[in-house]
Amino acid sequence: MRTREFLEWPFFTPGHRELAAQVDAWAFKRFADGGGAHAEDRASVDAACRELVRDLGRAGWTRYSVPGEAMLAGLGTDKTVAAGAGRVDVARGGSANRGTAGGSGSAVGAGAAPGFDVRALAIIRETLAYHDGLADFAFAMQGLGSGAITLAGSPAIKQKYLPRVAAGEAIAAFALSEPDAGSDVAAIKCSARLDGDSYVLDGQKTWISNGGIADFYCVFARTSPAELRPDGSVTARGISAFVVDSNAPGFSIAERIDVIAPHPLATLAFNECRIPVGNRLGAEGDGFKLAMRTLDVFRTSVAGAALGFAQRALDEALKQSLTRPMFGKTLADLQLTQAALADMATEIDAARLQTYRAAWLRDRGDTVTKEVAMAKMSATESAQRAIDRAVQIFGGRGVVHGETVEHLYRDIRALRIYEGATEVQKLIIARELLNAARKAQ
Repeated sequence: MRTREFLEWPFFTPGHRELAAQVDAWAFKRFADGGGAHAEDRASVDAACRELVRDLGRAGWTRYSVPGEAMLAGLGTDKTVAAGAGRVDVARGGSANRGTAGGSGSAVGAGAAPGFDVRALAIIRETLAYHDGLADFAFAMQGLGSGAITLAGSPAIKQKYLPRVAAGEAIAAFALSEPDAGSDVAAIKCSARLDGDSYVLDGQKTWISNGGIADFYCVFARTSPAELRPDGSVTARGISAFVVDSNAPGFSIAERIDVIAPHPLATLAFNECRIPVGNRLGAEGDGFKLAMRTLDVFRTSVAGAALGFAQRALDEALKQSLTRPMFGKTLADLQLTQAALADMATEIDAARLQTYRAAWLRDRGDTVTKEVAMAKMSATESAQRAIDRAVQIFGGRGVVHGETVEHLYRDIRALRIYEGATEVQKLIIARELLNAARKAQ
């Protein structure tokens, strides 16, 4: 078992350390003997994701995507989740009604931390990403895809969806981006009009993870016309959020999208897609705020995933450098190799400090917009550099399809784009710095 000294940092409770050990032990067993390797044709990737969601649910890990009180809001305290282990009580620092990972269920919410535990989410993502990128993806989307329901769903909506998400029995998706609205979220054009006791949606969404396999989608659409500012940009007013089931009339998958690190991805089409009024999440017009709140919770966990990829690359590079003969010695004896390893380790450590500082501050209830942006940017960019160095250390083997560092090279690239591209994070950081400087004047 790996030793991870960073877990002794003061950012973590004993419960977080116990959680990390349990997830790591589960992942070592689940992905032993090549269990983390996946065929990359679309059907195989879809099937692998479905299986991973089920396995993560049975093991109890997807329950961290759904805070205890969100479940209780729809279920009542006497209900149970049939599948999945009890969760580690990270708030109180130890186990709570959990048994072994993968064991029988416990009372929903027993020992649950108040709200999302961002440190737990980041720890789980870092651990899963170290072992298998697709497992990290499957876990992350259960949280991001259902997060808007957790934050703003009615008790009835929570009861309908969240227990199945937590148990790994329903696959969730977050549908925000459009062909002409990615970083500029306010520019979305997908519309929703009220018609009696229903909303009717028209338009498209694209780059939607889990598109094509999700059981439901949290969709953001305009319920009032876009308003322009004097400079021509669009305001964020008039956007609302809805839950759309995959079998809703008028909903279809317009196109499946294949990317360098295969995972389910699609363009969604809404053609007079009719859904009940009760499927709206929060108040009409509050959708942009809800989208940002959802991303605010899960963006730090993206940094956690990047750390997992980067740490795996460093560990692989260390093993390769110690065993690869070179000029009568080993690759590790060359000073340039040592310099590369030193750069990798230093950047990973710095990014990890920023990531768990942001998660700790978020769990305290602090406003951490700048810190989260710094963590996301630092972790993803440094992971890209670390993995690139690992590929270089492996030489020709590093670009052979199926090598660990080769698929890490493909896995990391998207993290610098989704949930806020690096360029957007820089704008956020600068905005927060300038706002603070203006207030100090």
